[in-house]
This record gives sequence, C-alpha cells and structure tokens, in this order.
Amino acid sequence: MDAGMVNLLVSLVSGIVGGNVGGALAKAKSMGPVWNSILGAIGGVGGGQIAAAVGGLASLGQAGNIGSSAVIGALLPVIIGMLTKKKTT
Repeated sequence: MDAGMVNLLVSLVSGIVGGNVGGALAKAKSMGPVWNSILGAIGGVGGGQIAAAVGGLASLGQAGNIGSSAVIGALLPVIIGMLTKKKTT
C-alpha cells in the first residue's frame, strides 16, 4: 500500500473519530452518529489535505495528519449542526 493511500485512510478514520467525539461533546448540535461519521470523514480528508499543504503541519508527519483530521472532523459536524438545528423556545 502506498503512502498516499495510508494517509487517506488515516485521515478518514481520524475524521470519523473526531466527528463522533465532537458530536458527543456538543450533544445539542449533534447530527446523530451516522451523520457525525459522514461529516467527520469529509472533514478528516479535508483536514488531511490542509496538513499536507501547510508547511508547519507537514513537518509533523503522521501526527500532524491525525491531529488536523480529527480537529476538522470534529468541527464540521458541530458547525453544520449549528447551521441546521432550529432553536426551540
């Protein structure tokens, strides 16, 4: 398996974990486990791409990939949840 495929898989898994952790921490804004996983995976791949593009994060290697994928993966479901959840009074 080449390095690009490994990085993609690591980004996907980190994003999924991050998305579900973000959803668990922000229960009011959680999209549910399936959507948190899907949005986390999308955010994780995006975070992995950002880590590869930004010089400072790229120097951290796989740890930078995991960290950025998890953080972006956690933030994306929460942000989408904030935008889509209607306020009930």
